[in-house]
Amino acid sequence: MNESQSNPSNVEKVVIIGSGPAGWTAAIYAARANLNPVVYEGVPKTSPALMLPGGQLMLTTEVENYPGFPEGKTGPELMEDFKKQAQRFGTRILTQDITECDFKSQPTVLKTSGGDTVKAHAVIVATGATANWLGLENEMRLAQIGGGVSACAVCDGALPLFRNQPLAVVGGGDTALEEATYLTKFASKVYLIHRRDELRASKVMQQRLFHSNKAEVVWDSVVTDVIGDEKVSGVKLKNVKTNKESTLDIKGLFIAIGHTPATGFLKDTGLEMDDKGYLVMPTPHRSMTNLPGVFAAGDCADAVYRQAVTAAGMGCKAAIDAERWLGEKGIH
Repeated sequence: MNESQSNPSNVEKVVIIGSGPAGWTAAIYAARANLNPVVYEGVPKTSPALMLPGGQLMLTTEVENYPGFPEGKTGPELMEDFKKQAQRFGTRILTQDITECDFKSQPTVLKTSGGDTVKAHAVIVATGATANWLGLENEMRLAQIGGGVSACAVCDGALPLFRNQPLAVVGGGDTALEEATYLTKFASKVYLIHRRDELRASKVMQQRLFHSNKAEVVWDSVVTDVIGDEKVSGVKLKNVKTNKESTLDIKGLFIAIGHTPATGFLKDTGLEMDDKGYLVMPTPHRSMTNLPGVFAAGDCADAVYRQAVTAAGMGCKAAIDAERWLGEKGIH
């Protein structure tokens, strides 16, 4: 930390928790507003499903739908560019987790994984959400190397890797059927693999999928292994009723069994959440939570879109809302 970045009062104006598109965008806006933000980017996790810093884009090899990059960019490269842009304007970055938050105190008191205590006037929570994975070793390996395993059809389905190829989606809820229906635009065939003999998805979503001549449901089945070295070539299936095992030849596997917002450390803090743990903003289209001085951005507060560009937009809103809130409090 250089002299111009020091904080004599020992109370940070803005602390940003998380380092995906929402967190870095919030940092860019806050830094340009002379709020001298500090980002706790998180400690890298051993499980790829919880990989930080960088969030879920660290598992995305090609990002073709983020505006401004006509040739596309890898997820890690995009996040590195976000980070560098935030640093350019003076953002301070600590590779630690925030483990506890006391929002009842004014200023807020935060505890870090390094054992430090930090005080902040405003806090932006941008911790994201992690996709729920099957937990198979080759599934995670192929997801990491861009080998055809994904948790987001809208993000990856249009890539050349998947075009005119047989693909499979695992799941049975609305999200799974939305993903499968979306993939029928590009795939030669889409298999929906579901462990039960009926779907949980709404009737409207079921009808939409069943009306496609490219879609087929594989009932009563679970994926026991993902086949492939550098690229997916198939999956091993097990029928849960007969225990019969089979192989399904596919070139892409999309996991759609839900997401878990990274908000577990915020339980019992007084922050309002829904039954799945997503942060709730009482005022539509704003970033303020139910607690003064606490703002939310990105996938930890968005169970619908879960896109890099929407997360970045939410990060922008959170920084602007935080700046205005601080201004009202006379903190500049």
